[in-house]
Amino acid sequence: MCGVVGIHAPGQEAAPLAALGLFALQHRGQESAGLAVSDGTGVMVYKDLGLVAQVLDDRRLPSLRGDRAIAHCRYSTTGSTLWENSQPAFRMGPRRTVALGHNGNLVNTRKLMEELQAGRGRIVGTSDTELLTALLAEEPGDDLVESLARLLPRVAGAYSLVVMDETRVIGVRDPFGIRPLVLGRLPPETAGGAHGWVLSSETCGLEVLGATYVRDVEAGEMVVLGEPHGPRSVRFAEGREQLCVFELIYFARPDSFMLGRNLYEVRRRMGEALAREAPVEADLVMPVPDTGAPAAAGYAEQSGIPYREGMVKNRYAGRTFIQPSQALRQRGVTVKLSPLPDQVRGRRLVVVDDSVVRGTTTRRIVEILRRAGAAEIHLRISAPPIHHPCFYGIDTQIETELIASRLDLEGIRAFVGADSMAYLSIGGVLDAIGLPRERFCFACFDGNYPVPVPYDVASHKFVLEQPVEAGT
Repeated sequence: MCGVVGIHAPGQEAAPLAALGLFALQHRGQESAGLAVSDGTGVMVYKDLGLVAQVLDDRRLPSLRGDRAIAHCRYSTTGSTLWENSQPAFRMGPRRTVALGHNGNLVNTRKLMEELQAGRGRIVGTSDTELLTALLAEEPGDDLVESLARLLPRVAGAYSLVVMDETRVIGVRDPFGIRPLVLGRLPPETAGGAHGWVLSSETCGLEVLGATYVRDVEAGEMVVLGEPHGPRSVRFAEGREQLCVFELIYFARPDSFMLGRNLYEVRRRMGEALAREAPVEADLVMPVPDTGAPAAAGYAEQSGIPYREGMVKNRYAGRTFIQPSQALRQRGVTVKLSPLPDQVRGRRLVVVDDSVVRGTTTRRIVEILRRAGAAEIHLRISAPPIHHPCFYGIDTQIETELIASRLDLEGIRAFVGADSMAYLSIGGVLDAIGLPRERFCFACFDGNYPVPVPYDVASHKFVLEQPVEAGT
């Protein structure tokens, strides 16, 4: 997860633009937020634990001056939820000053830490982003672009980056393009009459700024903003995009576009496919708010069963899946969702959700609906079972956490307490997207990881909070 924004807006203050773009990406990370800005002479960073609106408020933004900025909201996959691990990471070294925001997760963190220590380097935080920033600050090269091109081939894993020094903002996407990153053009009035540019994890971050989508940053590409003749493309690796398919299923906002597809429509088509694959006699189709709504609408349309809202979401509660601990996730379900008893009492329900990860949230939802008087609950999931952990930016790095890795379909159904249960097939997902399988990473579903992953402590979330000795 995580959301990143980069802004180059000549003649304008970039910080308010970056904060607004980041606000549109709040769904991607809720642990911390931050911003780095430059006026061409120095880089200033402000970050803190909390939501974007809490951290980057009207008291802070006026002091962050400059026409270049990067911003980040965090969902942790390496390192604890500490102020030191909030982003952008910042490093002032003898070679250069650099700030960096990262969406993704590295899989050779231990090796990179040994490299840093061999050069007598140290980090304050315990995130792979802090480590990457420290290495970049020390990397030989005449400028930031050259140093990135030297460093990145030694970095393994998923990374969509926004990087800046005093004069440039750079967007980077790993050679497999596992996490998204797009380039947009700011309207002339926003950029002081000049051509301004924005980088964003999703197109919704462009829309809120009135920016026009130009293109995706390509896999294995750097896009450099702040050049005299507009964005410059630098290829640091041969790219073969395998975008995380879970971005289309769940992560990204439904109003975003990816690979030319509107994600609301993709998810609605997934619901249609699910109704064809797993029909059931029922009285109502209802979503698990909010991410299950498009697929539930598609299921209802295809099946002819009426669509109703059966639960109300507290709009001030965050996504329970991306809370940093299981205890918070469980507590968050009750705060987040309340039933509508008059809608569900005595009725046979088709309850549509986008995914089941650990199963505990789904079990709690079934319990809530049972207490509200539902006669039957038929769970329909618009994604395949998640059998394998993700090492590329989702906090599911222990296989035993995943209910589908421990139980078969009947076991899962019994655990969550539903009357019936069905998942959408991988073929159904691909039919809804309308693109070939090789365009995506399906590792959490099929175990085929595009970047080799070591199944040891080196991939553990807290690897940098343990001693790392050279040669181990």
